[in-house]
Parts: sequence; C-alpha cells; structure tokens
Amino acid sequence: MTITRFAPSPTGHIHVGNLRTALMNYLIARKAGGSFILRLDDTDQERSKQEYVDGIKRDLEWLGLTWDREERQSLRLDRYAEAADQLRAAGRLYEVFETPTELDLKRKKQLNMGKPPVYDRSGLNLSDADKDKLRAEGREGYWRFRLDHERIEWADGILGDISIDAASVSDPVLIRADGQVLYTFASSVDDRDMEVTNIVRGADHVTNTATQIQIIKAIGGTPPAFAHHSLLTGAQGEELSKRIGALSIRDLRESGVAPEALLSMMARLGSSQPVELRMSLDEIAEGFDLSQFGASPTKFDPEDLWPLTRERNHALPYEAVKDRITALGVPAELGERFWRVASQNITRLDDLGAWWAIFHDGAEPQIDAEDADFVAEAMTMLPPPPYTDATWGEWTAQVKEATGRKGKGLFMPLRKALTGQAHGPDMSDVMPLLQVVRARG
Repeated sequence: MTITRFAPSPTGHIHVGNLRTALMNYLIARKAGGSFILRLDDTDQERSKQEYVDGIKRDLEWLGLTWDREERQSLRLDRYAEAADQLRAAGRLYEVFETPTELDLKRKKQLNMGKPPVYDRSGLNLSDADKDKLRAEGREGYWRFRLDHERIEWADGILGDISIDAASVSDPVLIRADGQVLYTFASSVDDRDMEVTNIVRGADHVTNTATQIQIIKAIGGTPPAFAHHSLLTGAQGEELSKRIGALSIRDLRESGVAPEALLSMMARLGSSQPVELRMSLDEIAEGFDLSQFGASPTKFDPEDLWPLTRERNHALPYEAVKDRITALGVPAELGERFWRVASQNITRLDDLGAWWAIFHDGAEPQIDAEDADFVAEAMTMLPPPPYTDATWGEWTAQVKEATGRKGKGLFMPLRKALTGQAHGPDMSDVMPLLQVVRARG
C-alpha cells in the first residue's frame, strides 16, 4: 500500500513552498488509492503552538487536502528514546561535548587546510572518565549518529540517480543536550514505524535524505522512495525566504485567491506541463506525474494566481455562491440574474459586493464635460426603476432619435452615467438589476 505524509512544524503558518510538498505527497497517495498522513513535527515545545496546528488544518481543509490519519511527534517521545537506545547498543549513537564556538574553530581550521568542514569524530575517542570530567566542568553532552563511510545511493523520483559519499557529511546531531529529539531522527523513526513508502520534499533536504537512509536502515526499516522537488524563487529569480510570510496559505486565502487556482498552479509549476485551471483534485491528480518535474529552481509569481482565480470564479454555478449573494442582501428573485451578470466581471468573489452596491445604491455618475448636456437630456427620457430586459434598447433608441447620437458616442456616456464605469456587463442585463439611478437627479 502506498503511504505518504506531510510533516509540517506547527511553529508558523504554512506557505506556498510547504503546500507544494503537501500536494505532491497527497496526489501520489490519491492516485494509488493509498493513505496520506498529516504528521505534526511538534517536538520543539517552546515554538510549537496549538494556534498553528489549527491553522495548518484549516489551510489544508480549505484546499481539500484531507488526511487519512493524524500523528503528533510530541506523543511519540518514548518511542524515540527506545530507538535511541537501540542505536547506542549498536554503536551508532555517540555522545559529544563540543560547544558551537569550538565546532566553528574546527571548521575554519579544516577550510584553511583545504579540507571539507566535516566533524572529526573526536567524540568517539572519549572514555567514560573523559565524559565525567567534561560534565563536571559544566559541559552538556549531546548525541551524534555515526554514519557508515560508504556511498549512499538512491533513485530520486525527480533528480534521478543520486550518490553521496557519507565521508563528506558530518555525523548528524540527533538529540540535543536538553534531550530534544531533532527532525532528522524523529522523522526517520516515524517513517520507519508508519511504513511510509514515498516521500517528496524540497531539494534542500537531499543531504538529510542521505543520512536518514542510513538511520532508517540502522533501526531495522526499509527506506521509502524519495523525490526532491525544486525550490521556489520569486518572479525575477530572487529568494522567497524574505517574502515567505506574505505567501502564507492563510494570507492568500484571505486575499481572495481561489483554492482551485492555487492547487492547479502548485501541481504543475516546475513541470513540463502547462499550468491550467482544474476544478477538482481528481482532475489535478489525473495528469500528475513526478517524472515531468525538473531540478532547476522554479519561478513563482503570486500575480499569476489571479487569472486562474478569475477563470475559476467565472465557472462557478449559482448554487455555489447562493449563500454569499443572499448575504449581500440581493433579493432571491434577482439572485441568479445578479450572478449571471456580475460573475463575468469579477476576479475575487469579494468583488461581488461592489457590483451589488452599484445596482442597489446607484453608482456615482462618471460624466465627461463634453457629454454633460447630452446625458442630462437623455436622463429626462429614462423612467424610474424598475426596469426590464427591453429598457436599455428602448431608451437608447429614443435618445438616438432625439439627439442624433449613435454608436460609442451614444452608449458609452450612458453606461458611465448609470454604472460609473466604462466597462462591464451588457447594459440590457444590467438595467433590470438597477434599484437606483443617481444620474436621474
């Protein structure tokens, strides 16, 4: 059975980069009829907050990315302690005491000698007496995983064949001095225990993957199939890190971006397939293929979400927006007509409010100086509301005959006088919706 997972840290709101990871893992499970796990990486008790847990779930539910089961790493601390004891017994986990300053000096010395800045494993040479002495000096020990110095290889679902010499990588720290289990370890234990079969994540995790493959094997597991997607950049190729807060799923949702627009883009961005609107996750999953994605950094411009949002909103049936339209105060008998008229002239659904304000309260007339007399004369021929489908044609025909105006010179000044805008819906459809006409005076 195919099992995938999304493992965010509840230390903030998830953003577009996180979504790309979540969506790819979700689609793999969906296409295979498998299971998708939401696994909260909340071992950092100081920074993890329930409000962020709730926010992550709210964002995923808004997008329709439902999970089959939920796990929390904070509830599995005993299991991590058990796995750590297993590694200690196998000689794969060893205690070290260097301070950050000492490690930095070692790295600088290695670089000056033309050597890679890899941990020198001096901790392996410490006797029990040495460790006791260091503790007596106030040093706090923490734990590193001893990598087997061999080539770590896997067939990456996006990057192709990967081979990393473990001797070029520092033995990773798995447990901090305060006992906190770090991501590399907790994630490996979870992936093994939860029988995760496929993992997609960012290309910045490639080195983590190499070490985690060894950790998973060391605790008796079989490494899953890995794939590493490209990292997102801004539209000009700039790093997104400084802007990522503004690209949270929460903020995009509140700005009016449609979930289908966001999903359609994230499921194809960076692939050889064009980004096209899809109205359901089934449609998105149908064309999803990891082999279509490339390794190069992928440009993301949030402005590209608006044409997709507009297209999605134009395609919505009335029933999908009925409650929203009713909440605006649109009478039930005008609801469907209002949606038909306004839907093709909005980007965000929130834009509906401005259109109803025009129809219900009347627009501020936009009248050019050279058209003032013409509009004033035309308005004397317009009866008060209510209007019908035929009103616009009958009225403009009467105005044309009386003034001699025709074409754009006839229709545009009248449109701007009634709606305050030079563009918009067909005026024959607008007239029955007009409750007030300010230009009538």
